[in-house]
Amino acid sequence: MPESLHLPPDLDRALGLLMADAPGTVALTVRPDPEAVTEARHFVTGRLDDWDLGALTDDVALVVTELVTNALRHSLPACAGLLPPTAVPGAIQLRLLPGRSAGTPWLLCGILDGTRQGPQRKEPDYIAETGRGLHLVDSFTHRWGWRGLPHGKVVWALFQIP
Repeated sequence: MPESLHLPPDLDRALGLLMADAPGTVALTVRPDPEAVTEARHFVTGRLDDWDLGALTDDVALVVTELVTNALRHSLPACAGLLPPTAVPGAIQLRLLPGRSAGTPWLLCGILDGTRQGPQRKEPDYIAETGRGLHLVDSFTHRWGWRGLPHGKVVWALFQIP
């Protein structure tokens, strides 16, 4: 998937707010541990319940599971001391930001990690145990993409609120 350089103005602004940790954004630092995926799902479920967005729970939890797993799998070398500790807070971070654009409510999810390598969607191998995650992300989001940062990247997913 190419880097998302040309976003609609409203989405580009929302991504800027998410990156700036603007008011309304909630964040979880993801530990470099496989159990962190479960913690990320619980974090998402709790925040969506707090915001009365339970209808999104299954889709957002699935997408967060895939994106956090990818970040842990592919960015750990970058997170293990190759960057200054302050370059990427917590090395991997999950952020959520609810908002509204042109009257349509949405939820923006971002996974920040310490590598600039973008996600690579491959043709699914139906026999393999892995490799279908980004296809799931594509199926369960309104839109998704990624953007390079000075010390890593953010992979974002946009959900429309029913």
